[in-house]
Amino acid sequence: MKPLAYKMRPRTLDEVIGQTHLVGKNGVIRRMVEKQKLTSIILYGNPGIGKTTIALAVCADLHCPYYTFNASTDNKAKLKEIIDCSEQNPNTVIIVDEIHRMKKDIQDYLLPFVERGDITLIGITTINPYHAVNPAIRSRTIILKLNDLNEDDLRLAFNRTRAKLDKPLKFTEEAEQYLISMANGEIRSLINMIEATYFSVRPGEVVNLDFVKAIILKPSINIDKSEDNYYDTLSGLHKSIRGSDVDASLHYLAKLLSAEDFLPLIRRLYCICYEDISLANPAMGPKVKAACDVALELGMPEARLPLASIVVDMALSPKSNSSYLAIEAALKDIEQGKSGTLPLHLKNLYSFDPHQIPYKYPHDYPGAWVDQQYLPDAILNRKYYSPKPSSKYEEALAERYWAIEAAKKRKPTNDR
Repeated sequence: MKPLAYKMRPRTLDEVIGQTHLVGKNGVIRRMVEKQKLTSIILYGNPGIGKTTIALAVCADLHCPYYTFNASTDNKAKLKEIIDCSEQNPNTVIIVDEIHRMKKDIQDYLLPFVERGDITLIGITTINPYHAVNPAIRSRTIILKLNDLNEDDLRLAFNRTRAKLDKPLKFTEEAEQYLISMANGEIRSLINMIEATYFSVRPGEVVNLDFVKAIILKPSINIDKSEDNYYDTLSGLHKSIRGSDVDASLHYLAKLLSAEDFLPLIRRLYCICYEDISLANPAMGPKVKAACDVALELGMPEARLPLASIVVDMALSPKSNSSYLAIEAALKDIEQGKSGTLPLHLKNLYSFDPHQIPYKYPHDYPGAWVDQQYLPDAILNRKYYSPKPSSKYEEALAERYWAIEAAKKRKPTNDR
């Protein structure tokens, strides 16, 4: 017997719930379908919000043949078979699930067919393709993000599902709200919970809150949607580590671990390390990398151990944002056009001009330092880095920094 979620999957774009920015009246996918012209696209977003559904509905509305390919499990031989079959029909679509996992040899084989328009690609991924998908694929596709479904979307799915059941099923308002909240924005999850309830309830019985809680045996925690958003929780973790509150840091880590989506968490830990700890504890970078690599290898539930260890270490570490502030100031100058031509002696060229100042090789001088101009004339005296006494390490950097600055002031300008 096929699951109810499979039976209820929308067959056309008109049946899709949510994603009006893509499939609504003025949505980009809707316009493509109306014009009977589909370009290669990548659909990305959280699980259960309609990526595969939209891909299949597009093919149905266009009346075009399609093939499915899973980048994690399918091999190059299957792709060749699909390509061979598609040669008879230029409108063939290949739907690639988990496209961020596509191996290089498979990419190399597929890309020429996509580039020539011999086949249309619809890639599907839960990972931001700007971070995880090969640039060669990205350059040949349009990337479209699916929005998280809101409560109104889920309530519409709830009512549609209940109407599809063979026998009436009555829910109390609290039970309905609980199921919607526990779905974490996933229509598929919501339908599965309704189906499990349907199989468990006795004829004529009203489904109340205690009944659904007894069936849905998982903690009432939602860190993906509504007011307790996943990225809000990431922000809470970031600010707690920055504020050296180890208990709050562990609390938000625990909430994030319940989602079992490691990549956004790991990227945020890397960011915290180099934005807020940085030069105050430079050994932290390799430690964070090692802990995150171990977590990825272990998976849950053991991944909580290295991640908890490194979060405690990060929260209690000395903090410094001096390098963050320095690069922000430098980038701001570049954005505002504050730069200039490199000093001639820094360029990779040789000039026969006898007045050209020669480049001085620092290793030929005591302390591997010699005073010479490095910044363009237009910003000759610009300062970006301001040391902070956050730790012995940065204090040592500061000592060398100020010693160099003092040495510059002692040198006559014409000696540079």
